Amino acid sequence: MSNEINQQRRGLLGMAALGVAAGSLGIISAASAQSGTGTAGAPPLPAGGARTSFAPLKQVDAGALKVSYAETGPANGTPVLLLHGWPYDIHAYVEVAPILAAAGYRVLVPYLRGYGGTRFLSEETPRNGQQAALAVDALAFMDALGIESAVLGGFDWGARTVNILAALWPERCKGIVSVSGYLIGSQEANRMPLPPKAELQWWYQYYFATERGEAGYRKYTHDFARLIWELASPKWAFDDATFNRSATAFDNPDHVAISIDNYRWRLGLAKGEAKYDEIEKKLAASPTIGVPTITMEGDANGAPHPDPAAYAKKFTGKYAFRLISGGIGHNLPQEAPAAFAQAIMDVDKF
Repeated sequence: MSNEINQQRRGLLGMAALGVAAGSLGIISAASAQSGTGTAGAPPLPAGGARTSFAPLKQVDAGALKVSYAETGPANGTPVLLLHGWPYDIHAYVEVAPILAAAGYRVLVPYLRGYGGTRFLSEETPRNGQQAALAVDALAFMDALGIESAVLGGFDWGARTVNILAALWPERCKGIVSVSGYLIGSQEANRMPLPPKAELQWWYQYYFATERGEAGYRKYTHDFARLIWELASPKWAFDDATFNRSATAFDNPDHVAISIDNYRWRLGLAKGEAKYDEIEKKLAASPTIGVPTITMEGDANGAPHPDPAAYAKKFTGKYAFRLISGGIGHNLPQEAPAAFAQAIMDVDKF
């Protein structure tokens, strides 16, 4: 989840303060997120239906990984790369993907390192969860499939990866959709303490910093993930079957190691790999993003997330922010698939 938070204003409270600036920021309120309506003047989206699975998954060797991924849509369509976060999986896009495929896009949804059927090619590779490693994974995946440029979309860890690719490799990004906006961080920035209420929301990050926390997450992985889902999306009435479809992805043998390393790296408790030092140095400078961008936020996001006003100026190209109302939480693509798919199609036309 994101590294920044303004604990004074969140969700609709933050948007109320932005009302006078809505025009200049390109803000659009999507009150009918699930109705299939898109931006003004756009045709209705095809219904996503109650899809619960992808076609048989594919695999490709890409960098340090054998990546397991879903693919749908015409092979010659504009590529769309969709990236999930923690503790979620590719099913976050199970209803987004067919909408985009029906519109002619080639949709690719890979399991991140440490999830589902994705495996390291070598036992010797460090089980590293730092932000640069995940970004390089995404580039390697695109290279392995011969994709020079794609529309990128993501939330949570996936949004951060999308941000990084757009900032450092803009030629690979036709446009991006980023839930919760600008999430690029650095170990130096994370050394700064937050006010107590903000620190409280990061309880699991500090839990993971301990040996007890690592043992607890390993023992109670599914229970822990479900608790995060409930806290991050307090109004999302997902059922057992929905959670269980995703929970199998956490049985990956490297999932706990990657998850723990990710949060320890953020706090400076894990060093990361030296080969990523130059990338991290660039990211620590908080680079701007010039590719066409739509950022999104759910009005009921219970996870730590920055106020939209705090990051708007980080996007220097054509830009719009969309608040998705109706009790939408942190897992925005799965909770509001029509709205997310519409954003992908709209940013492609920016």
